[in-house]
Amino acid sequence: MITTKQRAFLKSLAAKLEPTFQVGKGGVGDEQTKSIGDYLKAHELVKIKILDNSMYTAAEAASEIAEKIGAEVVTVIGSKAVLFKRNPPKPVIELPSNKNRKKI
Repeated sequence: MITTKQRAFLKSLAAKLEPTFQVGKGGVGDEQTKSIGDYLKAHELVKIKILDNSMYTAAEAASEIAEKIGAEVVTVIGSKAVLFKRNPPKPVIELPSNKNRKKI
């Protein structure tokens, strides 16, 4: 589970990304899900565009893909979704830690 601070950090990184995958009228297939999972192993962060002719909303497509591959939905804005999945053996993105967190 990522924290709010980490989510904001990932959003800032994703703002510079172009969508790598598209979900169209065919929906979310097993082959596409596998491709997204493989991409996340190498990059940890992916932006997906959900086309207008898709039977899914962006939130539905993102949550279905994330559930199938064990990723987290970082954000969904309009027709785009951003997913994150840590690669424990070889992390690519260094997330901010919670060490400086104030306790109330």
